[in-house]
Amino acid sequence: MMNYQSGTMKENRLYLRGGKRLFDLIITVPTLILLAPLFVLFGLLVYFRLGPPVLFRQQRSGLRGQPFTLFKFRTLSDSRDAEGSLLPDGERLNAFGRFLRSTSLDELPELINVLKGNMSLVGPRPLLVEYLDYYSREQARRHEVRPGITGWAQIHGRNAVSWEQKFEHDVWYVDRRSFWLDLRIILITLVKVVKCEGISSKNHPTTEKFRGLGQT
Repeated sequence: MMNYQSGTMKENRLYLRGGKRLFDLIITVPTLILLAPLFVLFGLLVYFRLGPPVLFRQQRSGLRGQPFTLFKFRTLSDSRDAEGSLLPDGERLNAFGRFLRSTSLDELPELINVLKGNMSLVGPRPLLVEYLDYYSREQARRHEVRPGITGWAQIHGRNAVSWEQKFEHDVWYVDRRSFWLDLRIILITLVKVVKCEGISSKNHPTTEKFRGLGQT
């Protein structure tokens, strides 16, 4: 039993030191090649349905809280009110944008972030840089690993659960990450995507902004 546990711990250390990155590349590179026609197709659809730019770029917090540029397909239009101000997200999210979000197709360009090393396939979701000042010390531990396209929180409610619950799931993953856990998360994610579960929070088209401990 001791030898088995020792061997398992050694394998997990190897995975976390370099195997996880190799795992990301083994899956990401062929996927990007195979999905290249889909990237072109949805890029054109976004261009003609929502207008340029095709890609949504935003600064997010990565490993150790370092900022990086996240890539996603654009899902919101540029609709504005009489004063020229952008309308609320819910009013700028048309049927096409809602389709991209509900199927998670808007997140396909994040594979580029994985290829660049900004992200991993599995890990806590990369959040806005402005949230860094709001985390408790325990919540900030989510930045001990690279952020992911999917993660433990995403298969346990995604945007349909509270921020506190999401952060608890993120830290749980940080303490228990392994090859088999990553594989399990990826497989469950595929099922969740097909079922379109947890896309939105109860009172927001996606999820409400995080405002720190004790937010309402």
